[in-house]
Amino acid sequence: MAESKLIKEFKGRDVQRMRNIMTKDYGAKTSVQVGYNKDHIEYKEGDVWEVDGKSWTIKNGLKQTVTRFDKLKQLVAMPLCCPKCKVPMQDHRPNKLMYSIHQICFDCVIKHETKLKLTGEYEKYERNIISQGVQYHIKEMEGVLLELLMDQSDESFVTEAGDIETWKGKGIDVNKTTQEIQEYIQKLKDAIAT
Repeated sequence: MAESKLIKEFKGRDVQRMRNIMTKDYGAKTSVQVGYNKDHIEYKEGDVWEVDGKSWTIKNGLKQTVTRFDKLKQLVAMPLCCPKCKVPMQDHRPNKLMYSIHQICFDCVIKHETKLKLTGEYEKYERNIISQGVQYHIKEMEGVLLELLMDQSDESFVTEAGDIETWKGKGIDVNKTTQEIQEYIQKLKDAIAT
C-alpha cells in the first residue's frame, strides 16, 4: 500500500486554534498581531461611561446609550406589578393616576388612606398633598410669568402706511414688574407655609 502524504502543511495558528478548541477557550487568539492595539475596558452591569461625548451603560447585559429622557421614562412607565403589594397592576385609569402620584397601586392608596382616617391623621395627610400641589403650581406660574416678562421688548416696526408701531412691552418696566411678581409669589409661599 502506498503511503499517503499530507498535502497541506499545518501552520502555527492552525495548531493554536486546535489547542483552543480542545481547551474550550473559543475566543482566544491564534496569532500575534503587530501594530495598533486599542485599549479594551470591560464594563459590568450598571456601569456608565462616555465615549466621544456620548454616554453608555449596560442594562440587562446589553450595551445601551444613556439619554436625557431615561429618568423621565422611569417616572412615567407604570410597572407590571405594584411595588408595595406585588399584585399585577392592570392598565386602567385609577392605577395610572395613583401610580403617577404615590408610586403604588390604587388599592394600596385606598388601604393607606383608610388607615390614616382610622388613626385621625388623614386631615394632615390631605393638607400636605394639597400643599404640594399648590407649591408645584406656584413654581410653574412663576416660571411662566418670568419667561413671558423676559420676552417683552420695545421693538418698533414701520407699517406699510409709514406709521411706527411698538408691539410688545409698551410701557412695561421689566425690572419693577419682575420684582412685583417675585414678591407676590413669595406672599403665596408664605401663606401656604402657615
